[in-house]
Amino acid sequence: MQRIRLTYAERCLSKFPKARQSLPPEIARIYVAHYKQNRAGGTPATSLSQKMESWLHRQVAADVRFDPSNKTTLEIGAGTLNQLLHEPHVGPYDIVEPFGELYKGSGLLSRIRNMYTDIREISQHEQYDRITSIATFEHVCNLPELIARSGLLLKREGAFRVAIPSEGTFLWTLGWKLTTGREFRIKYGLDYGLLIKHEHVNSAEEIENLLRYFFQEVRGKVFGLSRRFSLYQFYACTSPVTGKCREYLTEVDNCDVR
Repeated sequence: MQRIRLTYAERCLSKFPKARQSLPPEIARIYVAHYKQNRAGGTPATSLSQKMESWLHRQVAADVRFDPSNKTTLEIGAGTLNQLLHEPHVGPYDIVEPFGELYKGSGLLSRIRNMYTDIREISQHEQYDRITSIATFEHVCNLPELIARSGLLLKREGAFRVAIPSEGTFLWTLGWKLTTGREFRIKYGLDYGLLIKHEHVNSAEEIENLLRYFFQEVRGKVFGLSRRFSLYQFYACTSPVTGKCREYLTEVDNCDVR
């Protein structure tokens, strides 16, 4: 029997969809309250983390800060809508965010045109100049599907702008262990690493490889010395390979039917 060799990208794709590791009951009980506090920067460690994360927001917004021309934007994983604090009004702004409690009551809601809980809710006829995401892709169990659908929603000359933590690298791991991880253990007496394993199902390396699989042009930038020695990474992607996007989604849809 002939042995079939898979490419690196194909091996990466074969890992999906992933299953999220369950939380221990003692962490599950405090999960929602901790998550909201974390997003609000309500503790010294999370406040420091948010200041550091401003690099992610600035990179994603760099294309519109000095270009006032009209553009339609879709943000995936909009959270508390804090990306809008870094972006000028340049056109219609839609969001995908399954956890509506995060932006409920926000004074920034007036800037949102459409709110979706899942990218599948968006009409296939919709087209965006920009699709953005900040610190979200490390959380997504069906990430190839999300990227493929994004590729088909992007205009021909559009840009897919993604910022992520350097999950899976030494420096990123050391960073959270010395800050939010330490604070979490002091406050709750629990292991923050178990929460990270539940939340972060994808490594930065996996995310980059999927972006390069579905897009022809991918430019990267890091907050650090290199991808392997950094805290954060940013990718600007253009020219989606629509054939690969459609092929992958056909496989997903066929699996859903079965």
